[in-house]
Amino acid sequence: MLEQLQTILKEATSEISKANSLDELNSLRVSYLGKKGHLTLASSKMKDLSKEERPLAGKKLNETRSSITQNLEEKINALQLIEDNKQDKSLDVTLPSDPIASNGRHPVSQMLDSTIKALRRMGFSLASGPEIETEWHCFDALNTPKDHPARNETDTFYFEDGRLLRTHTSTVQIRTMEKCNPPVRIIAPGSAYRRDEIDATHLSQFNQLEGLYVDRDVSLADLKGTLEYLLQCIFGKETPIRFRPHFFPFTEPSFEIDILLEAEGKKSKWIEIAGCGMVDPDVFSEICKARGDDYYSPNQVSGFAFGLGLERLAMIKWGISDIRLLIENDVRFLKQFS
Repeated sequence: MLEQLQTILKEATSEISKANSLDELNSLRVSYLGKKGHLTLASSKMKDLSKEERPLAGKKLNETRSSITQNLEEKINALQLIEDNKQDKSLDVTLPSDPIASNGRHPVSQMLDSTIKALRRMGFSLASGPEIETEWHCFDALNTPKDHPARNETDTFYFEDGRLLRTHTSTVQIRTMEKCNPPVRIIAPGSAYRRDEIDATHLSQFNQLEGLYVDRDVSLADLKGTLEYLLQCIFGKETPIRFRPHFFPFTEPSFEIDILLEAEGKKSKWIEIAGCGMVDPDVFSEICKARGDDYYSPNQVSGFAFGLGLERLAMIKWGISDIRLLIENDVRFLKQFS
């Protein structure tokens, strides 16, 4: 058997060295190492050997298999190197490359960035908070009465334990005032959730950016100046802006803000774009109760708050008629903003 193994190794080595293709080498692998190969047939004769002959034959069998395998791998590497060199010589480096697709940011992300940049220039810092909130942070601390429609289960996503998905990012204002002493000047971008039917103008999950400024002697003039500057940064310096009296539970006085939309070929019209107002003294009083001090006493501080819907801002800025386009991820739509 030892002589047979030596003959197999010699023949395999010779045939492998003469092979000129990967297909030939694969055939040789099967011929010598396959289930019906020469080496497999030789190993089947181990049972005919005596106990004394088996250890030496087994060792020689393993050495032969290892040698053939190594010769095959070395020959494969050599042929592959020759093939790679041929391809390198045929490569024309002067040919133009394939075009690289240009990437762009989502319109809501672009709106978020430009809004934050404008507010950071006015001294606002970023703040964040949890999206799963308590009723106190979402409603009670913001002076929202128990019978307010927003607290109904048909408008708000409630959990079994009484917590809820925040309906606005105003909850971050409350959490900030709980932890930080005045003065406070923060903006809170993030997701909000409401049980709205999804249509051309509504989503059940949307992005808000709310702002809060609390200090001594903060006035309505400060609020108007801040928001006029912000909206003109977004829509242009010549954009007409107006404030209309409105009602929100957590601000007094309260306003809705409109801008004059001028589309080519269409009649100009005022579009509601945000809500704002001076922080209601009852909100400050509730914060003082929660903190157990008078740092936010309405007799000592005043402040303003505002809220913007980022999808709505993007729709107005770029003339998007259906809010659902912002969540469908249609590349044909998104390429317009790259």
